[in-house]
Amino acid sequence: MELKTRRWEVIWSIAIYSGGSPLCLASPAAVTSPAIAREHITDVPASFVADPFMVRVKDEWVLLFEVLNSNNRRGEIGLATSRDAIAWQYQGIVLREPFHLSYPCLFTWEGEYYMVPETLGLECIQLYRAVQFPTRWERFANIVPGVYADPTIFRHHGRWWMFACSRPRRHDEVCLFRADDLCGPWAPHPRNPIITGDPRRARPAGSVISWNGGLLRFAQDCVPEYGTQVRAFAITELTPNTYHEIELPESPLLSPGKTWNADGMHHIDAHPLAEGEWIACVDGYETRWFD
Repeated sequence: MELKTRRWEVIWSIAIYSGGSPLCLASPAAVTSPAIAREHITDVPASFVADPFMVRVKDEWVLLFEVLNSNNRRGEIGLATSRDAIAWQYQGIVLREPFHLSYPCLFTWEGEYYMVPETLGLECIQLYRAVQFPTRWERFANIVPGVYADPTIFRHHGRWWMFACSRPRRHDEVCLFRADDLCGPWAPHPRNPIITGDPRRARPAGSVISWNGGLLRFAQDCVPEYGTQVRAFAITELTPNTYHEIELPESPLLSPGKTWNADGMHHIDAHPLAEGEWIACVDGYETRWFD
C-alpha cells in the first residue's frame, strides 16, 4: 500500500484594522478575511504576502509589502492601492533584487519618498529612494553595515533613529542607531544592544509612531515561535546616551485569531485619520496542510 505524505505551508496575509487609538484596534475575531492574500498576486507566483507599510497620498492609500516569490524563494516588494482602505487593487512588483527583500519601511522626508527594507543578503542596511513614486525605486545609500533584520527608521527631536534586529535567526536582540542626516553617518547607541536575550520583545514589528506626546514601539513576541503576536511599548527615554521603554497594559496588541491569522501575527503599521480614528495594516498567518 502506498503511503501519502502530507505537506504544510505557512501562509501570511494582510488585513486592515481600525479603531479609536493605535492601542485599540479591531480584534482578530472582527476581521475574518484578509484584504490582500497570495491569491491576489497576479504577476509572480506567490507563497505569501506580509510586512505591510502604507502612506496616504492625496485621496489614495499606497501599500508596500513583501511578496515571497515561489519560483526563486526570494522576497520582492509589491504594491497595492485603495481609495477607501477596504477594496485594494494589486499593482505589481515594484522592487526586486538578487537577494531577499522584506519589511519595506516606508516614509517621506522633504517631499521625497524613501524605503528601508530588510536586506540581509546585502550585509548592510540600504536606503532606497523613489525615482517615480510608488512604482520605481533606486538604491540611494548604504547606511549601516552588518546583517540586521526589520530596520525601523523614524525621526524624533531633530534626529533620525533606527531600530534593527541584530540576531535575525534568534529574534532576541535589537540595536539602536542615530544620525543627524538621513544618509549618515549613523552611530550605534552606546547602550547597544538595547535588548538582548529576549525573543518576546526584541524584534521590531512595524513603524514607531507618535502617540499622546510620546513614542510607541511595537515588537514581535517570538515565543513559543516566530511571529506569535505583537507587543506594545512606550518609549519613555530616548537620548544619544540613554534608552528606556515600558510595556503598556494593552499589550499584547495583536494575537492569533481563528481564520487567516489562526497561528500568529507579527506586524502593524498604524496611522491617524482626520476624524480621530486610527487605521493600521497588519499581517497574520495560518498553517495549511495538504495531501
